Amino acid sequence: MKIVAGIGSFLLIYTTLVAYLGWAVYVWLMSFLEGVNLWIFAALWLVVAYSYAIGRIGHRWLGFTVLGSYWFAFLQYAILLIPVANLIVLVVDLKNDVFVVGSLTAIMLLLLFSVGTYLAYSPVVRNLEITVEGKEAEPLHMVVGSDFHLGFLSGKRHLQRFVTKTNALDPDVVFLAGDLVDDDPVWYARYGMSEVMEQLKPALGVYGVLGNHEYYGKKIPLLVRLMDKSGVKMLRDETILVANRFYLTGREDHTNGNRLSLLELKPEKDTVPWIVMDHTPADLKTPRELGADLHMSGHTHKGQMWPNHLLTKRIFELDYGYRLIEKTHFLVSSGFGFWGPPLRIGSRSELWSITMNFRSSS
Repeated sequence: MKIVAGIGSFLLIYTTLVAYLGWAVYVWLMSFLEGVNLWIFAALWLVVAYSYAIGRIGHRWLGFTVLGSYWFAFLQYAILLIPVANLIVLVVDLKNDVFVVGSLTAIMLLLLFSVGTYLAYSPVVRNLEITVEGKEAEPLHMVVGSDFHLGFLSGKRHLQRFVTKTNALDPDVVFLAGDLVDDDPVWYARYGMSEVMEQLKPALGVYGVLGNHEYYGKKIPLLVRLMDKSGVKMLRDETILVANRFYLTGREDHTNGNRLSLLELKPEKDTVPWIVMDHTPADLKTPRELGADLHMSGHTHKGQMWPNHLLTKRIFELDYGYRLIEKTHFLVSSGFGFWGPPLRIGSRSELWSITMNFRSSS
Protein backbone atom coordinates (compact mmCIF):
# COMPACT_ATOMS: atom_id res chain seq x y z
CA MET A 1 0.00 0.00 0.00
CA LYS A 2 2.89 2.35 0.81
CA ILE A 3 4.45 1.64 -2.59
CA VAL A 4 1.19 2.49 -4.37
CA ALA A 5 0.86 5.70 -2.32
CA GLY A 6 4.46 6.61 -3.12
CA ILE A 7 3.99 6.07 -6.85
CA GLY A 8 0.74 8.04 -6.73
CA SER A 9 2.41 10.95 -4.95
CA PHE A 10 5.28 10.98 -7.43
CA LEU A 11 2.93 10.98 -10.43
CA LEU A 12 0.88 13.80 -8.89
CA ILE A 13 3.95 15.97 -8.27
CA TYR A 14 5.45 15.15 -11.67
CA THR A 15 2.21 15.87 -13.55
CA THR A 16 1.77 19.16 -11.67
CA LEU A 17 5.30 20.19 -12.64
CA VAL A 18 4.69 19.15 -16.25
CA ALA A 19 1.46 21.15 -16.29
CA TYR A 20 3.25 24.26 -14.99
CA LEU A 21 5.98 24.04 -17.63
CA GLY A 22 3.38 23.34 -20.31
CA TRP A 23 1.37 26.39 -19.27
CA ALA A 24 4.51 28.59 -19.50
CA VAL A 25 5.36 27.28 -22.98
CA TYR A 26 1.73 27.66 -24.13
CA VAL A 27 1.58 31.30 -22.96
CA TRP A 28 4.82 32.00 -24.86
CA LEU A 29 3.51 30.33 -28.02
CA MET A 30 0.30 32.36 -27.79
CA SER A 31 2.37 35.55 -27.76
CA PHE A 32 3.26 35.07 -31.43
CA LEU A 33 1.02 32.25 -32.73
CA GLU A 34 -2.71 32.80 -32.80
CA GLY A 35 -5.18 29.96 -32.64
CA VAL A 36 -3.06 27.36 -30.78
CA ASN A 37 -5.68 24.93 -29.48
CA LEU A 38 -5.18 24.46 -25.72
CA TRP A 39 -6.53 20.90 -25.59
CA ILE A 40 -4.49 19.64 -28.53
CA PHE A 41 -1.39 21.28 -27.07
CA ALA A 42 -2.07 19.76 -23.62
CA ALA A 43 -2.55 16.28 -25.09
CA LEU A 44 0.69 16.47 -27.10
CA TRP A 45 2.54 17.90 -24.09
CA LEU A 46 1.48 14.98 -21.88
CA VAL A 47 2.51 12.43 -24.52
CA VAL A 48 5.97 14.02 -24.69
CA ALA A 49 6.22 14.18 -20.88
CA TYR A 50 5.48 10.46 -20.60
CA SER A 51 7.19 9.40 -23.84
CA TYR A 52 10.08 7.61 -22.12
CA ALA A 53 7.63 5.44 -20.17
CA ILE A 54 5.73 4.74 -23.40
CA GLY A 55 8.97 3.70 -25.09
CA ARG A 56 9.56 1.03 -22.44
CA ILE A 57 6.61 -0.94 -23.82
CA GLY A 58 8.81 -2.58 -26.45
CA HIS A 59 11.38 -2.17 -29.20
CA ARG A 60 8.78 -0.93 -31.69
CA TRP A 61 8.25 2.13 -29.52
CA LEU A 62 11.89 3.22 -29.78
CA GLY A 63 10.94 6.65 -31.14
CA PHE A 64 9.21 7.46 -27.86
CA THR A 65 12.32 6.41 -25.93
CA VAL A 66 14.43 8.81 -28.00
CA LEU A 67 11.88 11.60 -27.52
CA GLY A 68 11.77 10.87 -23.80
CA SER A 69 15.56 11.04 -23.56
CA TYR A 70 15.57 14.57 -24.93
CA TRP A 71 12.63 15.42 -22.68
CA PHE A 72 14.75 14.61 -19.62
CA ALA A 73 17.29 17.24 -20.66
CA PHE A 74 14.60 19.80 -21.41
CA LEU A 75 12.92 19.08 -18.09
CA GLN A 76 16.10 19.57 -16.07
CA TYR A 77 16.99 22.94 -17.55
CA ALA A 78 13.41 24.15 -18.00
CA ILE A 79 12.92 23.71 -14.25
CA LEU A 80 15.91 26.00 -13.71
CA LEU A 81 15.15 28.61 -16.38
CA ILE A 82 11.37 28.94 -16.77
CA PRO A 83 10.59 29.94 -13.14
CA VAL A 84 13.28 32.63 -13.41
CA ALA A 85 11.73 33.85 -16.67
CA ASN A 86 8.29 33.94 -15.02
CA LEU A 87 9.64 35.96 -12.09
CA ILE A 88 11.28 38.44 -14.44
CA VAL A 89 8.00 38.94 -16.29
CA LEU A 90 6.08 39.50 -13.04
CA VAL A 91 8.60 41.47 -10.96
CA VAL A 92 9.91 43.71 -13.73
CA ASP A 93 6.37 44.05 -15.10
CA LEU A 94 7.17 42.76 -18.58
CA LYS A 95 3.74 41.26 -19.19
CA ASN A 96 3.72 42.78 -22.65
CA ASP A 97 7.15 41.32 -23.40
CA VAL A 98 6.38 37.64 -22.82
CA PHE A 99 7.57 36.92 -26.34
CA VAL A 100 10.98 38.49 -25.73
CA VAL A 101 11.60 36.84 -22.35
CA GLY A 102 10.28 33.49 -23.58
CA SER A 103 12.39 33.67 -26.74
CA LEU A 104 15.54 34.43 -24.73
CA THR A 105 14.77 31.41 -22.53
CA ALA A 106 14.28 29.24 -25.62
CA ILE A 107 17.59 30.45 -27.06
CA MET A 108 19.38 29.57 -23.81
CA LEU A 109 17.87 26.06 -23.93
CA LEU A 110 18.92 25.71 -27.56
CA LEU A 111 22.49 26.75 -26.71
CA LEU A 112 22.61 24.24 -23.85
CA PHE A 113 21.43 21.48 -26.17
CA SER A 114 23.95 22.46 -28.85
CA VAL A 115 26.93 22.61 -26.50
CA GLY A 116 25.81 19.46 -24.69
CA THR A 117 25.51 17.52 -27.95
CA TYR A 118 29.00 18.59 -29.01
CA LEU A 119 30.55 17.56 -25.68
CA ALA A 120 28.76 14.19 -25.83
CA TYR A 121 29.85 13.29 -29.34
CA SER A 122 33.39 14.73 -29.37
CA PRO A 123 35.41 12.50 -27.02
CA VAL A 124 38.78 13.48 -25.62
CA VAL A 125 41.73 11.43 -24.42
CA ARG A 126 42.79 11.94 -20.79
CA ASN A 127 46.41 11.03 -20.11
CA LEU A 128 47.67 9.64 -16.82
CA GLU A 129 51.05 8.27 -15.72
CA ILE A 130 51.34 6.27 -12.50
CA THR A 131 54.09 4.35 -10.73
CA VAL A 132 53.65 1.17 -8.69
CA GLU A 133 56.10 -0.75 -6.59
CA GLY A 134 57.24 -4.22 -7.63
CA LYS A 135 59.55 -5.85 -10.09
CA GLU A 136 61.25 -3.55 -12.53
CA ALA A 137 59.64 -4.09 -15.91
CA GLU A 138 58.74 -2.23 -19.06
CA PRO A 139 55.84 0.21 -18.65
CA LEU A 140 52.32 -1.09 -19.21
CA HIS A 141 50.18 1.08 -21.49
CA MET A 142 46.43 0.69 -21.10
CA VAL A 143 43.28 2.41 -22.37
CA VAL A 144 40.21 2.62 -20.14
CA GLY A 145 36.67 3.33 -21.31
CA SER A 146 33.39 3.03 -19.47
CA ASP A 147 29.66 3.77 -19.70
CA PHE A 148 29.30 3.39 -23.45
CA HIS A 149 25.54 2.76 -23.16
CA LEU A 150 25.61 1.43 -26.70
CA GLY A 151 22.20 1.52 -28.30
CA PHE A 152 20.35 3.85 -30.64
CA LEU A 153 21.74 7.28 -29.64
CA SER A 154 25.18 6.07 -28.52
CA GLY A 155 25.58 3.89 -31.57
CA LYS A 156 27.96 2.39 -34.07
CA ARG A 157 29.46 5.71 -35.17
CA HIS A 158 30.20 6.74 -31.59
CA LEU A 159 31.79 3.37 -30.85
CA GLN A 160 33.95 3.85 -33.95
CA ARG A 161 35.29 7.06 -32.39
CA PHE A 162 36.45 5.06 -29.37
CA VAL A 163 38.05 2.34 -31.49
CA THR A 164 39.81 4.84 -33.77
CA LYS A 165 41.23 6.86 -30.89
CA THR A 166 42.24 3.74 -28.98
CA ASN A 167 44.05 2.14 -31.93
CA ALA A 168 45.89 5.41 -32.54
CA LEU A 169 47.23 5.18 -28.97
CA ASP A 170 48.45 1.61 -29.61
CA PRO A 171 47.93 0.34 -26.03
CA ASP A 172 49.05 -3.00 -24.62
CA VAL A 173 45.60 -3.70 -23.18
CA VAL A 174 42.08 -2.20 -23.21
CA PHE A 175 39.68 -2.16 -20.24
CA LEU A 176 35.92 -1.58 -20.59
CA ALA A 177 34.61 -0.72 -17.13
CA GLY A 178 30.89 -1.52 -17.36
CA ASP A 179 27.59 -0.26 -18.82
CA LEU A 180 28.69 -1.36 -22.25
CA VAL A 181 25.10 -1.36 -23.55
CA ASP A 182 22.05 0.69 -22.70
CA ASP A 183 20.09 -2.03 -20.89
CA ASP A 184 19.28 -4.25 -23.90
CA PRO A 185 22.10 -5.65 -26.08
CA VAL A 186 19.69 -6.14 -29.00
CA TRP A 187 20.72 -2.82 -30.58
CA TYR A 188 24.39 -3.77 -30.30
CA ALA A 189 23.63 -6.88 -32.35
CA ARG A 190 21.11 -5.31 -34.72
CA TYR A 191 23.32 -2.39 -35.75
CA GLY A 192 26.46 -4.50 -36.33
CA MET A 193 28.55 -2.91 -33.56
CA SER A 194 30.49 -6.13 -33.15
CA GLU A 195 32.37 -5.49 -36.39
CA VAL A 196 33.57 -2.19 -34.92
CA MET A 197 34.49 -3.53 -31.48
CA GLU A 198 36.52 -6.39 -32.96
CA GLN A 199 38.81 -3.83 -34.63
CA LEU A 200 40.48 -3.41 -31.23
CA LYS A 201 43.68 -5.46 -31.35
CA PRO A 202 45.83 -4.72 -28.28
CA ALA A 203 48.59 -7.29 -27.72
CA LEU A 204 47.30 -8.32 -24.27
CA GLY A 205 43.58 -8.30 -25.09
CA VAL A 206 40.34 -6.45 -24.35
CA TYR A 207 38.58 -7.04 -21.02
CA GLY A 208 35.24 -5.88 -19.71
CA VAL A 209 32.96 -6.04 -16.68
CA LEU A 210 29.23 -5.65 -16.18
CA GLY A 211 27.56 -2.46 -15.02
CA ASN A 212 24.20 -1.77 -13.47
CA HIS A 213 22.52 -1.25 -16.85
CA GLU A 214 23.38 -4.76 -18.00
CA TYR A 215 21.43 -5.96 -14.98
CA TYR A 216 18.51 -3.68 -15.82
CA GLY A 217 18.37 -5.21 -19.30
CA LYS A 218 18.26 -8.75 -17.85
CA LYS A 219 20.02 -10.24 -20.90
CA ILE A 220 23.48 -10.77 -19.46
CA PRO A 221 24.11 -14.20 -21.08
CA LEU A 222 23.34 -12.69 -24.50
CA LEU A 223 25.60 -9.72 -23.81
CA VAL A 224 28.48 -11.98 -22.75
CA ARG A 225 28.13 -14.03 -25.94
CA LEU A 226 28.05 -10.90 -28.11
CA MET A 227 31.12 -9.48 -26.40
CA ASP A 228 32.97 -12.77 -26.73
CA LYS A 229 32.31 -12.71 -30.49
CA SER A 230 33.57 -9.11 -30.51
CA GLY A 231 36.87 -10.10 -28.90
CA VAL A 232 36.01 -8.78 -25.43
CA LYS A 233 36.56 -11.13 -22.50
CA MET A 234 33.98 -10.38 -19.83
CA LEU A 235 35.17 -11.01 -16.28
CA ARG A 236 32.45 -11.89 -13.79
CA ASP A 237 33.87 -12.16 -10.29
CA GLU A 238 37.12 -13.68 -11.45
CA THR A 239 40.83 -12.94 -11.30
CA ILE A 240 43.18 -13.87 -14.12
CA LEU A 241 46.90 -13.56 -14.75
CA VAL A 242 47.54 -11.73 -18.02
CA ALA A 243 50.77 -12.64 -19.85
CA ASN A 244 52.61 -12.95 -16.50
CA ARG A 245 52.55 -9.13 -16.36
CA PHE A 246 49.59 -8.34 -14.10
CA TYR A 247 46.64 -9.83 -12.27
CA LEU A 248 43.27 -8.55 -13.39
CA THR A 249 40.12 -8.80 -11.28
CA GLY A 250 36.77 -8.13 -12.89
CA ARG A 251 33.93 -7.77 -10.41
CA GLU A 252 30.22 -8.23 -10.78
CA ASP A 253 28.51 -4.87 -10.40
CA HIS A 254 27.43 -3.52 -7.03
CA THR A 255 23.84 -4.16 -8.23
CA ASN A 256 24.47 -7.87 -7.73
CA GLY A 257 24.02 -8.38 -4.01
CA ASN A 258 25.48 -11.90 -4.26
CA ARG A 259 28.78 -10.94 -5.80
CA LEU A 260 31.99 -12.21 -4.24
CA SER A 261 33.96 -10.02 -1.90
CA LEU A 262 37.19 -8.51 -3.14
CA LEU A 263 39.05 -10.53 -0.50
CA GLU A 264 37.80 -13.74 -2.14
CA LEU A 265 39.10 -12.48 -5.49
CA LYS A 266 42.51 -11.34 -4.29
CA PRO A 267 45.37 -13.18 -6.06
CA GLU A 268 47.49 -15.43 -3.88
CA LYS A 269 50.78 -14.03 -5.15
CA ASP A 270 51.84 -10.40 -5.34
CA THR A 271 54.80 -10.71 -7.67
CA VAL A 272 53.08 -8.61 -10.35
CA PRO A 273 50.66 -5.65 -10.11
CA TRP A 274 47.03 -6.24 -9.22
CA ILE A 275 44.46 -4.30 -11.28
CA VAL A 276 40.76 -4.23 -10.33
CA MET A 277 37.76 -3.27 -12.47
CA ASP A 278 34.56 -2.50 -10.57
CA HIS A 279 31.94 -0.45 -12.41
CA THR A 280 30.51 1.34 -9.38
CA PRO A 281 33.05 3.15 -7.12
CA ALA A 282 31.08 2.36 -3.98
CA ASP A 283 34.04 1.17 -1.87
CA LEU A 284 37.52 2.68 -1.94
CA LYS A 285 38.53 1.35 1.47
CA THR A 286 38.71 -2.38 0.74
CA PRO A 287 40.92 -2.16 -2.39
CA ARG A 288 43.57 -0.13 -0.59
CA GLU A 289 43.45 -2.35 2.51
CA LEU A 290 43.98 -5.43 0.33
CA GLY A 291 46.79 -3.80 -1.62
CA ALA A 292 45.30 -3.33 -5.10
CA ASP A 293 47.63 -1.30 -7.30
CA LEU A 294 45.04 0.19 -9.66
CA HIS A 295 41.26 0.33 -9.22
CA MET A 296 39.09 1.48 -12.18
CA SER A 297 35.43 2.48 -12.22
CA GLY A 298 32.84 4.48 -14.11
CA HIS A 299 29.11 4.77 -13.37
CA THR A 300 28.92 8.37 -12.13
CA HIS A 301 29.14 10.12 -15.54
CA LYS A 302 30.45 13.04 -13.47
CA GLY A 303 26.77 13.90 -13.18
CA GLN A 304 26.62 14.11 -17.02
CA MET A 305 24.62 17.36 -16.95
CA TRP A 306 25.38 20.28 -14.61
CA PRO A 307 24.61 20.62 -11.72
CA ASN A 308 24.13 16.86 -11.18
CA HIS A 309 27.81 16.57 -10.23
CA LEU A 310 26.90 18.11 -6.87
CA LEU A 311 24.83 14.99 -6.18
CA THR A 312 27.49 12.48 -7.31
CA LYS A 313 30.06 14.27 -5.15
CA ARG A 314 27.88 13.68 -2.10
CA ILE A 315 27.22 10.03 -2.92
CA PHE A 316 30.74 8.86 -3.80
CA GLU A 317 34.06 9.39 -2.05
CA LEU A 318 35.59 9.79 -5.50
CA ASP A 319 33.01 10.59 -8.16
CA TYR A 320 35.42 11.53 -10.94
CA GLY A 321 39.09 11.57 -11.90
CA TYR A 322 42.28 10.19 -10.42
CA ARG A 323 43.39 9.90 -6.82
CA LEU A 324 46.26 8.11 -5.08
CA ILE A 325 45.23 6.82 -1.64
CA GLU A 326 48.13 5.24 0.25
CA LYS A 327 49.58 2.90 -2.41
CA THR A 328 46.41 2.34 -4.45
CA HIS A 329 45.72 4.36 -7.59
CA PHE A 330 42.02 5.04 -8.17
CA LEU A 331 40.41 6.16 -11.42
CA VAL A 332 36.74 7.01 -11.98
CA SER A 333 35.87 7.91 -15.57
CA SER A 334 32.95 10.09 -16.60
CA GLY A 335 32.35 7.62 -19.42
CA PHE A 336 32.46 7.51 -23.19
CA GLY A 337 28.73 7.46 -23.85
CA PHE A 338 25.74 8.84 -21.99
CA TRP A 339 22.47 7.76 -20.40
CA GLY A 340 19.22 9.28 -21.60
CA PRO A 341 19.78 12.49 -23.57
CA PRO A 342 22.90 12.58 -25.78
CA LEU A 343 24.10 15.64 -23.91
CA ARG A 344 27.01 16.43 -21.61
CA ILE A 345 27.21 19.73 -19.78
CA GLY A 346 29.94 20.08 -17.18
CA SER A 347 31.38 16.74 -18.31
CA ARG A 348 32.64 15.29 -21.57
CA SER A 349 32.83 12.00 -23.41
CA GLU A 350 36.29 10.58 -22.66
CA LEU A 351 38.70 7.67 -22.62
CA TRP A 352 41.81 7.36 -20.47
CA SER A 353 45.31 6.52 -21.66
CA ILE A 354 47.26 5.26 -18.65
CA THR A 355 50.93 4.39 -18.49
CA MET A 356 51.87 2.24 -15.51
CA ASN A 357 55.55 2.47 -14.61
CA PHE A 358 57.28 0.08 -12.22
CA ARG A 359 59.66 0.84 -9.40
CA SER A 360 61.58 -1.74 -7.41
CA SER A 361 60.27 -1.97 -3.87
CA SER A 362 63.83 -2.29 -2.62
